[in-house]
Amino acid sequence: MYASVSSDCIGCAACESICPQVFRMNGFGIAEAYINPIPQELEKLTKDAANNCPVEAITIE
Repeated sequence: MYASVSSDCIGCAACESICPQVFRMNGFGIAEAYINPIPQELEKLTKDAANNCPVEAITIE
């Protein structure tokens, strides 16, 4: 499984608060997925982060 964050990100940091092992805020104030592929033990949290993104900026493949 892979995660990516689109340029639609508004920098709310919800994903980082849900799954900091995968998502972090970069120097431009937007989120990024910094671990790919996603480790199996983090898949549920990664999906939770994507589902809680208020602008649906996270894509899971």
